[in-house]
Amino acid sequence: MGSRQVTSWHGKNITVAGLGVSGISAARALAGLGAVVTVVDNGDGDAHRARAAELAGQGIEVRLGRLADGAHAGEVLPEGTELVVTSPGWKPDSPLFAAAAEAGVDVVGDVEIAWQLRESRPGRKAAPWLAITGTNGKTTTTQMLASILKAAGLRTAAVGNIGTPIVDVVTGEEEYDVLAVELSSYQLHWAPSLRAHSAAVLNLAPDHLDWHGSMEAYAADKGRIYEGNAVACVYNVADRATEDLVAEADVEEGCRAIGFTLGAPGPSMLGVVDGILVDRAFVENRQKNAQELAEVKDVNPPAPHNIANALAAAALARAFGVEPRAVRDGLRNFRPDAHRVAHVDEVDGVVYVDDSKATNTHAAEASLAAFETVVWIAGGLAKGATFDELVRKSAKGLRGVVLIGADRALIAEALARHAPEVPVVDLERTDTGAMLAAVREAARLAEPGDTVLLAPACASMDMFANYNKRGDAFADAVRELAAGKA
Repeated sequence: MGSRQVTSWHGKNITVAGLGVSGISAARALAGLGAVVTVVDNGDGDAHRARAAELAGQGIEVRLGRLADGAHAGEVLPEGTELVVTSPGWKPDSPLFAAAAEAGVDVVGDVEIAWQLRESRPGRKAAPWLAITGTNGKTTTTQMLASILKAAGLRTAAVGNIGTPIVDVVTGEEEYDVLAVELSSYQLHWAPSLRAHSAAVLNLAPDHLDWHGSMEAYAADKGRIYEGNAVACVYNVADRATEDLVAEADVEEGCRAIGFTLGAPGPSMLGVVDGILVDRAFVENRQKNAQELAEVKDVNPPAPHNIANALAAAALARAFGVEPRAVRDGLRNFRPDAHRVAHVDEVDGVVYVDDSKATNTHAAEASLAAFETVVWIAGGLAKGATFDELVRKSAKGLRGVVLIGADRALIAEALARHAPEVPVVDLERTDTGAMLAAVREAARLAEPGDTVLLAPACASMDMFANYNKRGDAFADAVRELAAGKA
């Protein structure tokens, strides 16, 4: 599948769906190339109007809220539209896209626009993309990869579903040797002509099924990252579905399948031997030889899922020709973002850990597996997920559970089925003091040596603006608990 390549943007009528960060970035870049840009969004608040006023100053029309005929702006295809550029969150079944399909108009995302614009600056060579997706670990692995590439002396940036909009990066003044690109399933759905140097799918587990419609559709969109890869398709040996996606991909001649594993690696794999991360893929005579890359203790934090992230990042870096020493130095230099298995404090012999970024069951499972005995704080918006497998796999390590959020009953039901002996506290309250109440209940259940772990397995928007705010609330509650013990 491919998108029609645009040879000239000047005078082309383009509709941008969504007045968020990526939509504004795409609108500005395309208008700067001479396109006639109209932005549509159903919102009509003060923030929307302020953004619209800024874009109007650049000659970009913005249609907000309800139109004169009563229809929502984000559901009506502007007359004369030749291409629709969507923000990642807009669902494929949106009325705007149905209208575009009926009119024979392509719909693409900001990543597709970035890919088509990567050679838009005269005299500058486009930087290759090393691309990363997966249900969990994308951001950490992308940042690890960027750290390794920088340690190798390469000009790089972590972009895509992270930090600066990718359109701004590829059209900006700064030049790069290579880009570390995090891609969500949403972005991949709308990026049909993307062709990476090398790419990795870290893992696959049910997520965003309300958007994709099925697990099969979700996996297929993730698998798009491998299409046209030139050097390496990196997969997770422990997750057969990722290897299946490699087998199904149409890649360039000579592109290799490279596995990563927490065990001893076979040929064409990276893995772990006696506490050492080793490479049996990018070495001479890989049937017999292995190259030491780093030690497990060089990975921060050295939890199993994070070691897997490090191996995937190392595989992509090695595919790009990075030397072993840079892999080690890059991993040592890497510091994880907040709210990712972050140690908050220790109170009365109990460690409090913030993994608010664990917004789905797969991430929560990895987080729970990193600790021996846990009082688990969980709940929020389930996004169509079920919790039986998560609870079944994690039950033996649970000291107790505190449930919060809109869909907490789904977790409670799974606990009743698979861990009936585990004490559960169900907190109905959703006010600003709910997290403090949750932490106090968790402290009451915990014993010295336990970990109180915020790994919600759910999205946060029922109670918090985002997972960062949820993690901040947890950390504040732990500090208040510690102060009360002083």
